[in-house]
Amino acid sequence: MTQTVTLKYLFDPLCGWCYGASASIKALAKHPKIDLQPMATGLFSGRGAKPMKSFAAQAWAMDQRIGALSGQPFSEDYRTNVLGAEDALLDSTVATRAVGAVAASAPDQVIEALAAIQSARYKDGKDVTATVVVAGILTDLGLTDASARLLAADDALLKQVNTHTAAARDLMNAYSLQGVPSLIANVNGELGILDASALYSGTADILAALKLA
Repeated sequence: MTQTVTLKYLFDPLCGWCYGASASIKALAKHPKIDLQPMATGLFSGRGAKPMKSFAAQAWAMDQRIGALSGQPFSEDYRTNVLGAEDALLDSTVATRAVGAVAASAPDQVIEALAAIQSARYKDGKDVTATVVVAGILTDLGLTDASARLLAADDALLKQVNTHTAAARDLMNAYSLQGVPSLIANVNGELGILDASALYSGTADILAALKLA
């Protein structure tokens, strides 16, 4: 019998650790025997948003640690224009909506869109809390329907995003998960938590845990 592996990936678009894991996540998403299901948690959206200024120095120090572990770049443009921006917020509301809009119109491109948003923030130093900026990123990827929905912020999209983030948080609570990124595997009906820290050194440990190595 062919093994069926479903891998639920819990994340927030503005989570630095999730950005650190992005290369491995992209590789897992392309694996022919893995059904990767990205689930945005809304960790830094709504009431989870907070002023960047209050913890910018702490964030940069953590980013250096993430970069050393994962090899992902955190640029000086990001440090200056994002962490150092006056009145900037850590607020993933727009990015989470963008991911939701892509999931509705082009579900196979969610990981690609997420990676582009993360890269725009951490490499290019762009303000991905701004709707017009994120809509432009989606347009550049050819995701014009998702871009239009993000700009319109229609009720259907907002309801859909709220429903999906609530489901992701319920899943985190059910498994007593404290943060993101988190991975929940379903292998032939058997559920289990994977060690997401393995993502920072490639996919080998994850594939071994899934018996796909």
